[in-house]
Amino acid sequence: MNVSSALCMISGALIVLGLMLQIMPALIRYLHKIKFGQTERDEGLESHKKKNGTPTMGGLAFILVPSIVYVLFALFSPFRLDMNTGIILLAYIGYGLIGFIDDYIIVVKKNNEGLKPGVKFAMQSVLAIVFFLLYRSVSSTGVWIPILDKTIDLGFLYFILVFFMFTAETNAVNLTDGVDGLCAGLMAIALVPFVLFAMLEGVPNVAFLLLLVVFALLGYLVYNLHPARIFMGDTGSLALGGLIAAAAMVLKQELLLIVIGFVFVAEVLSVIIQVTHFKRTKKRIFLMAPLHHHFEKSGWDENKVVRNFWTAGILCALLGLWLGVM
Repeated sequence: MNVSSALCMISGALIVLGLMLQIMPALIRYLHKIKFGQTERDEGLESHKKKNGTPTMGGLAFILVPSIVYVLFALFSPFRLDMNTGIILLAYIGYGLIGFIDDYIIVVKKNNEGLKPGVKFAMQSVLAIVFFLLYRSVSSTGVWIPILDKTIDLGFLYFILVFFMFTAETNAVNLTDGVDGLCAGLMAIALVPFVLFAMLEGVPNVAFLLLLVVFALLGYLVYNLHPARIFMGDTGSLALGGLIAAAAMVLKQELLLIVIGFVFVAEVLSVIIQVTHFKRTKKRIFLMAPLHHHFEKSGWDENKVVRNFWTAGILCALLGLWLGVM
C-alpha cells in the first residue's frame, strides 16, 4: 500500500469518527423526542429495569455513516466498490434492515416480541443464500485450514458453511448485546484482525471499509459505555453479525471467524446449553443466559463484565491473527 492510500485510509477513519461524535448526540435527542426507547423484559435482571426508555436503534448511525463515507471515497479515491465490498455492504445494510423491522415492531407497535422467530430466521436465511450465490459467482468453494496451511474444496457443503456462518453469527452477536458497551467493543476488537488480513491479502478496499466500521463503533461507544445513553438495538447487532460473517467469507477466513469471535460463540452456546439442559432436567447450569448475565448474577457489575469480556475478546483476536499469519 502506497503513502497516498494509507493517508486516504487514515483520513476516512478520522472523518467517520468525527461524524459519529457529531451525529450521536442529535440522534439521541431525536430518538428521545419520538419515544424510540428500550423496554426491558419483565424476566430480565432487576438492575436493568432502570434502562427502560433509553433510546434504541443507535445502530442506524454506525451502519449509515461508514457505508456512506466508503461510497463517497470510492468515487474519488483508489478504494473502489467491487464485488467483495459490495457483498459486505449488502450484508451490513441487509441484516441491519431486518433488525430495524424487528426494533420498529417492538418500539412503535409496542410488541415486545418483535418479529416472530420463524420470520426473522427466514429473512436471515434468504440473505445468506443471496450472498452465497453472489460470492460463488466470483470465488471458489475452498476453505483454508489454519496451521495445516491447506485449502479444502467443500463443494456444495460450502453453502452449508456460509448459511451457518450468517445465521449463527447474526444471532450470536444479537445475544451478546445485553450489557452497556459489550457488543460494540467486542466487534471493534474482532474486526481488527480482518482489517489486517485484508491488507496482507492485497484487498485494501475491504480493509478500508472494515476500518471505517471500527472507527464508527469507537464513536458510538462514547455514548454506549455504562451508563449507556443509547443502545444499538437489533438494527445494529444483526448488521454487525452480517458484516463480520461477510468479511470472513470474502477474505477466505471462515474458520478463523470461530476463533476471533469466540466470545460471541460462547454467548450463543450458553443459551443452547441452558435451554437444552433445562428441558431435560428442569435445572439450570448457568444462573442466567446468555453468559454475560450469568456473571452479572454472580455479582459482577456491568463494567467488570465488559472489561473481562473485552480482555477475552482481545486474546481471541490475537490468537486468530497469529493463526492467520503463521
